[in-house]
Amino acid sequence: MSEHSTQTASISPAALHRLVEEGHAPRMLDVRTPAEFRTAHIPGSYNVPLATLREHRAELLSHLDEEVVLVCRSGARAEQARQALTEAGLPNLRVLEGGMNAWEATGAPANRGDERWDMERQVRLVAGSLVLVTGLVGVFVPGAHLIGTAVGAGLTYAAISNSCAMGVLLSKLPYNRGPRTDIRTVIAELQGDLRAKP
Repeated sequence: MSEHSTQTASISPAALHRLVEEGHAPRMLDVRTPAEFRTAHIPGSYNVPLATLREHRAELLSHLDEEVVLVCRSGARAEQARQALTEAGLPNLRVLEGGMNAWEATGAPANRGDERWDMERQVRLVAGSLVLVTGLVGVFVPGAHLIGTAVGAGLTYAAISNSCAMGVLLSKLPYNRGPRTDIRTVIAELQGDLRAKP
């Protein structure tokens, strides 16, 4: 049985690290925000935020003609990217199991920039603060607790649907955006990488 026929839709950090060290690294697309990418990313990976990837997946297809590993913080956004690219017709897609969290936990190398709060931590802060404040205000203002209830309902839906509206909204803040990811620049980098390969 060939290696390709036994492939799963994921790859462990140890297996990916081994491929990188052996010089057989697959194409790695990091689908986190530019700010998250600048904080820490796998050397040789390309930053294509999830929203950009979804919007420009047709353009990306012709530049991803080999195995691709999708990376995010924990694996959820990478899985959404895998589904989007699979629907567009791209084969050989895998998600890094546990994302950057698992990659760094193994001691694998990462390019580092300024430390920033990742998106999940920001969502927890905003959601927790809303629930706390509306719970306290609800003691004096009837009905204020309903805001906390709505936040709880939103988080429940986010878990069930594997999406997060609050995360999408927070990703639009200047703190998380950084320099805009230009799809033409990404494609030029991918083309240059393709030409460089034997």
